[in-house]
Amino acid sequence: VVTYPKAKEVQDAARECPLDLLLVETDCPYIATQKHRGKRNEIAYVVEVGEKIARLRGVEASEIAAASTRNAEKLFGI
Repeated sequence: VVTYPKAKEVQDAARECPLDLLLVETDCPYIATQKHRGKRNEIAYVVEVGEKIARLRGVEASEIAAASTRNAEKLFGI
């Protein structure tokens, strides 16, 4: 829901979360991003979630993608 305009608390959390703890996900098949609201959620929309978090933090989306990937690899031991 971070992509939803009224999700201020979630956006604040995404902005303040330490980068080494941040994971990016979707609630697929539920709760699509704002752009696709009312439709079936798809895993491909995770890019929009990462882009939104990057805008909130004032960084490039590639930084969020890299951090989220590192954190997922650490979490899942891969």
